[in-house]
Amino acid sequence: MATSCHKVTEDLRSVNSARKVALVGNPNVGKSVLFNALTGAYVTVSNYPGTSVEVSRGNAVIQGENWQVIDTPGMYSIHTITEEERVAREILLHETPDIVLHVLDARNLERMLAMTIQLIEANLPVILIVNIMDEAERMGLKIDLELLQARLGIPVIGAATARKRGLEEIRSAINSYGMLPRTERRFPYGRILEHDINQVVGLMKGEYLLSLSSLAILLLQQDEEITDIVRNREGDRYPVLAEMVREKAFERRESFHLDLSLQRNSIVKNIINGVFISPDKRVITPSERLSNWSVRPMTGIPMLLVVLYFGLYKFVGEFGAGTVVDLLEKQIFVERVNPWMVTVIKGLIPWEIIQELFVGEYGIITLGIRYAVGIILPIVATFFIFFSFLEDTGYFPRLALLVDRLFKYFGLTGRAVIPMVLGFGCDTMATMVTRTLETVRERVIATLLLALAIPCSAQLGVIIALLAKAPGALAVWSVCLLLIFVLVGLLAARVMPGEAPMFYMELPPMRLPQLSNVLTKTYTRMQWYFLEILPLFVIASVLLWLGKVTGFFGTAVNAMTPVMASIGLPKEAAVAFIFGFFRRDYGAAGLYDLQTKGLLDARQLTVAAVTLTLFIPCVAQFLVMKKERGWKVAGGIGIFVSLLAFGSGYLLNTFLLFTGILA
Repeated sequence: MATSCHKVTEDLRSVNSARKVALVGNPNVGKSVLFNALTGAYVTVSNYPGTSVEVSRGNAVIQGENWQVIDTPGMYSIHTITEEERVAREILLHETPDIVLHVLDARNLERMLAMTIQLIEANLPVILIVNIMDEAERMGLKIDLELLQARLGIPVIGAATARKRGLEEIRSAINSYGMLPRTERRFPYGRILEHDINQVVGLMKGEYLLSLSSLAILLLQQDEEITDIVRNREGDRYPVLAEMVREKAFERRESFHLDLSLQRNSIVKNIINGVFISPDKRVITPSERLSNWSVRPMTGIPMLLVVLYFGLYKFVGEFGAGTVVDLLEKQIFVERVNPWMVTVIKGLIPWEIIQELFVGEYGIITLGIRYAVGIILPIVATFFIFFSFLEDTGYFPRLALLVDRLFKYFGLTGRAVIPMVLGFGCDTMATMVTRTLETVRERVIATLLLALAIPCSAQLGVIIALLAKAPGALAVWSVCLLLIFVLVGLLAARVMPGEAPMFYMELPPMRLPQLSNVLTKTYTRMQWYFLEILPLFVIASVLLWLGKVTGFFGTAVNAMTPVMASIGLPKEAAVAFIFGFFRRDYGAAGLYDLQTKGLLDARQLTVAAVTLTLFIPCVAQFLVMKKERGWKVAGGIGIFVSLLAFGSGYLLNTFLLFTGILA
C-alpha cells in the first residue's frame, strides 16, 4: 500500500506545485471548521487510493502564496489502529506536507499533547493549534500559550475556529514557519527505553522522512507498515536490524506499550506544569450541563424524544411534508404550472404520444418534476436544515454515546448512529458514510439496516403526512418498523462473524449553532441531493412512459396484482412499488397520489406504507451498495429485503383484518 500511495503522491505533485499544509488531530476538535475557513468553497472530496476513506483537499491563497490544504481523518497517535489513522499517517509519510497543523481541544490539552510530542519527535514541521479556547475560558481554564511554545519549541496558537478567532494568526504562522529550517527535537525517556531506541537507531542507515528515533519506537511497537518501509530502505542491512527489534520486543513483551504510554504521560505532565491552570472549583457551564444530560439515559432519552418530535415530526413531517408540499405541489404545480405546461406542450407538439412524454400521466413535467420539486424538495430541505442544526450544536457525538450500549446488541457501536440518522435524510448518502465504521462486519450490518428499515426524509415526510390523518396508523407503522429493525439487527449480530470494535469518540462542545454554518451545510447537501434526484426522476418518467407505450408497464402491474392482493392492496398500488424501485421517495409520492384519489383506506394505507418502507432499496442506493459492499452483498441484501417486505405486509394485513384495528 505504501508503494502505491507513494506513486499516486508523485503523480499529484507533478500536476500541483502548490505547497501543502495537512491538518491532523483527534476527531471532533475542529479540523474541518479550520479547513473550511482556509479553503472556502474550493474543495474536492475523494477516496484515498486503495481505501474507502474520504480525504478532503482544497486550495488556499495565504498571504499571496498558493497552498494545497489536506483535511486528514481523525487520528490519536502516529502508531495507527484504524483505517482512518492509517490514511492520515500515509499522508504525512508520502505527501511530505510543508506544514502540519496539529489541532487539539484546549479542554483536553493534557491528553492530546501526547500526539504533539510524537509529531515533534518525528521531525515534522508542526504548528500547534490549541482550539476551542472560548469553551476552555468559560470553564475557567487558563493556558499560558507562550510558555507552552517555549517548552515545545514550535509555534503555538490559541484559536476558536468556529468563532473565526485565531484564523489570521494561523495564516501568518503557515506563511512564515514554512520557510524556517527544522531541527530534530527529542524528549527524554527513561534509561532503559532510551537505550533500546539508541541501539535500534544505530543500525538504521537508510534515508527517511521521519526521524530515526520515532521510527525506532514504531518498530519496537511492531508497526507493520513502518516495518515494511524500513525493510525496503535498509535492504541487506535489515535482517540484523529485525533481529535486534525482535529481541527487544520479546524482552519487554509484557510492559513495553504500558511503559511507553506512562513515560509519554510523564513528559506531558512536565510540559504543562504551570502552563495549564484549572480553577480550584471548576466552572460548570450551561452547555456542559446540557452535554452531561444528553449522554445519561434518564435524561438523554427524553431529550432525544423531544428532538425527534419537534424536529422530525413537527418540522419535517408537518411543516415540510404538509404546509410546504401543499403550497408547492397543489397550489403551484397542480393548479398553475401543470395546466399551463399542458397548453404550451400541446401547442408546440402535434403528436399525442410525444405530448404524453412531457405532460401525460407519467410525464417528465407533470409527474417527474412535480414529484422532485413539489413533493420531495421541500421535505428534503427541511430535513437537512434540521440535520445541520443538530450537527452544529455538537449533539450527534453525544447521541452516539447514548445509544452505544443499545447498538452493541446489533453488532454496531455508537459511531453507527451518524449514518443511521443521516439515512433519514438520504439512504444513498448514508450508505456511503458507513465507510467510516471500523470493521467490515459493522459496515455490512449498517448497510442492511439502512436498506431495510430507515426511510429517507422524503419518504418519511410523505408517510408521516399521510398516516397522521388516520388515528393509530402512524403508531402501527412506527411499531412495525421498530420491531423489524430490532429483530433483524439482533439476528444480523448473531449471524455475521467477527467482534464489535471498542468505541471511543471525542465530544466537541455543545453550543448554539451559527446560522451561516447551518445554511452553508444545508445548501451544500441540497445541491448534491437535488443534482442527483432530478435526473433520476426525469429518467424514471421516461422509462414509465416507455413502459406505458410498449405495454410493458401494464404487464408489470398485472404481474404484481396477485402480490398486491395478497397484502390486501388494490391493483393500482403496484404503481407505487414500481415507482419505489426508481426511488423510495418516488414510491411514497405514488402513495400520496393513490390516497388523494381515495383508492386506499386506513388499513391499506398502513400496510402499503410499511411494505414500501421495507421494500428493495432504490436504484441509486442499490448502486452505492454495490460500489461499497460488492455485488454479492448488495444482491443478497436486495433479495432479503424484498422478501421480508412483502412477508411483513402479508402478516400485518392479516393481523389488522383479524383484530379490526384501523377498520
